[in-house]
Amino acid sequence: MQPLRGVTVVSLEQAIAAPYASRHLADLGARVIKVERPGAGDFARAYDTRVNGLSSHFVWVNRNKESLTLDIKKPRGKEVLRRLLADADVFIQNLAPGAAARAGLGAEELRAEHPRLIVCDISGYGTPGPYKTMKAYDLMVQSEAGLLSVTGNGDDLAKAGISVSDIAAGMYAYSSILAALLERGRTGKGAHLDVSMLEATVEWMGFPLYYAYDGAPPPVRAGAAHATIYPYGPFEAGDGGVVMMSIQNDREWRAFCERFLGRPELATDPDYATNADRNTHREALGALISARFAALTGAEAMDLLAAIPVAHARVNSMAEVWAHPQLAARGRWHEVGTPAGPVPSLSLPGLVSDEPRMDPVPELGEHTRSILAELGLAEADIDALIEEGAA
Repeated sequence: MQPLRGVTVVSLEQAIAAPYASRHLADLGARVIKVERPGAGDFARAYDTRVNGLSSHFVWVNRNKESLTLDIKKPRGKEVLRRLLADADVFIQNLAPGAAARAGLGAEELRAEHPRLIVCDISGYGTPGPYKTMKAYDLMVQSEAGLLSVTGNGDDLAKAGISVSDIAAGMYAYSSILAALLERGRTGKGAHLDVSMLEATVEWMGFPLYYAYDGAPPPVRAGAAHATIYPYGPFEAGDGGVVMMSIQNDREWRAFCERFLGRPELATDPDYATNADRNTHREALGALISARFAALTGAEAMDLLAAIPVAHARVNSMAEVWAHPQLAARGRWHEVGTPAGPVPSLSLPGLVSDEPRMDPVPELGEHTRSILAELGLAEADIDALIEEGAA
């Protein structure tokens, strides 16, 4: 199922946020032309060498794309890009703040020339505002959005283990572009989308923001446990296995007391009867629950929790996620080509297809000559652009 067949996306992209958005569009069938700097390319290509010598970040977010090298600081390189945009449906960019506008690729200028074009700018903080020129990387935005204030343990800050602000911005760019394509189908007009990593992350911070509404104390840092619901977090079994579990309501709490703890009287104990009570007395209650887990193996604890039933989970390693039985049973793993050979790749969540689009991750500049030829450039002109360093 490729509902975006026939849609052309030109993406002047780097790192994670814009490439993540464009990869999702490509997964749905869009033609994505990834514009990279000659010689170096997207700097995420050099983040690491963990996938057969390729970058883990790059392999993750760049399947189903064509790589075109252009130096848009050179007049001939910028001219090629403008010719591409004349027939494009979507233009995405996440250059440094103000760089696109200085290069003559600002949304106002582009949309005046191409009224049907959807222009999506992705930045750290958006424009206007006092932060509009600030450089922004994922951890900087996690900090500004307050995520670090509620993540960690006690006085110790902890960043999220993934690029959550980049991913959030990429997902809002993706969904906004889909909405703009629908709107253009009705009106014939393009749009300007201004997606900021800060606003995307703060949207995800809704619970702690409202929990701290009107000057109320914010949620405390609680490590891997929930800050305000208890018991909800990791418990260590007697064999060293760690089991994550969650009690969401008083009905589950009563069943847990009776069938897991073997202490039905705790369900009505005034210190533990409601979630607010349990949260207030979490240290004492945690000692009782931990003692019970210590008397069981991890497998025994999981079986007892499943029989109640109470939500529970293993704390999986990356190796265990690669081998996760649910992903295998649902046929989510497929194969995608890379310059270093085929690797496993997850199909797009939500799509049910035996043959999802899994075109290769491109080499730097792999499609430069073919794309330039499509634009009508003669082979000699293409050679001259490459020799000049403009392509």
